[in-house]
Amino acid sequence: MSFLFRKKSLNEALSEIESSKLNKVLNVFDLTFFGIGAIIGAGIFALVGTASSFAGPSIILSFIIASLVCLFSALSYAELTSSIPISGSAYTYSYIAFGEFIAFLVGWNLILEYLVGNMAVATSWSAYFISLLENFHIHIPNYLLKPFNVPAFFIVFFITILLLIGIKESAKFNNFLVILKVLILLFFVFVGIWFIKPQHYKPFMPNGFSGTLTGAGLIFFAYIGFDAISTLSEETKNPKKHLPISIILSLVISTIIYILTAFVLIGISNYKNLNVADPLSKVLNDINLNWAGSILAIGALISTTTVLLTFQAGQPRIFFAMSRDKFIPKFFSYIHPKFKTPFISIIICGLIVGIFSAISDISVVAELTNIGTLFTFFIINLGVLYLKIKKQINPPFKTPLFPSFQILGAISCLILMLSLPKITWFRFILWLIVGIIIYFISLVLRKKAV
Repeated sequence: MSFLFRKKSLNEALSEIESSKLNKVLNVFDLTFFGIGAIIGAGIFALVGTASSFAGPSIILSFIIASLVCLFSALSYAELTSSIPISGSAYTYSYIAFGEFIAFLVGWNLILEYLVGNMAVATSWSAYFISLLENFHIHIPNYLLKPFNVPAFFIVFFITILLLIGIKESAKFNNFLVILKVLILLFFVFVGIWFIKPQHYKPFMPNGFSGTLTGAGLIFFAYIGFDAISTLSEETKNPKKHLPISIILSLVISTIIYILTAFVLIGISNYKNLNVADPLSKVLNDINLNWAGSILAIGALISTTTVLLTFQAGQPRIFFAMSRDKFIPKFFSYIHPKFKTPFISIIICGLIVGIFSAISDISVVAELTNIGTLFTFFIINLGVLYLKIKKQINPPFKTPLFPSFQILGAISCLILMLSLPKITWFRFILWLIVGIIIYFISLVLRKKAV
């Protein structure tokens, strides 16, 4: 069974970076905006309402708890990206630290975070798009929504084409949309702050600290995305410097915006009224600011677009790395001669997300994505601990008080995982079992190919 722990050497990983044919065109500004684009999405526009039903006004504290859990893991990512700036992200880091079996499971969970998670995001985008059109009395015929959700497929198709053309072109489009959605959320804060009623903050923890913790576990979905920056390592001009800065900066900026938005949202309306699909728009409509609610609806549409873009950029690059390691077929690592993108991986990911988001009801994906990502973050924190103790890496970026943050990161991920419902754990275990079966099938196929 020693093959389960067969590791990839650091020198081997670094040699792949040097021979990479991907375009090194991204700067720290692009990377930071990719991070913000992925983080600020459906979480603040939709999930904040669901999480508030558990946490009440302490949803503000839930955001802070979730951000601290992410910060610990973000610091670990920052250390690893500065040492191993490779497209495989957590998959490659795990391969170097723990061997191929754990690496495959991490790669399998990244599929859950990026590919499966994006199916839910695409479906959400379609719902926001339909709602926005109806605000202007434009109705999409039912045959374009069932049994095949055309708007969901269309947005994935558009983003797939954009990503095929080039990562720099995708970054420019993303930067523009991120600026717009940040301005829209700041607009919500500025308009809503005048309608805050202090009594809405009492009682602060109606369901105790356990409710606050459950809210943090649910709202954690809102913070997923900063890790996607690491998948763009091989397309970054100065990855050892720019990746750590952008990971931390995108998380800090997003957290500040989240806390401000949650504070104003809870202040405007009683938390019991917020468990709806579009709580930000709803509270503005409730105070007769329908025009402002329409602006927030546009913001939700923009936000889901940037989330789709970043995750659809990340997953093909993980497949690209897994293909180089012969876990999946070689064509996943083919680079387009003109656009310098992993074009076959991009097309396959686009087809999978586009088709399944158009034909499936995947409302349970958010919690499943949460637990899969928390598992990945748990492994990443342990990976930094192991590699630094064994002196296998000497990161240019170092977190203070080693190993305190890594231990706190691992423990906090476990705590949030345990706070999630039992049904989520059941689905997650089934997902892992499927992944293990696929791993051993791939192992047999690789041995036959030798």
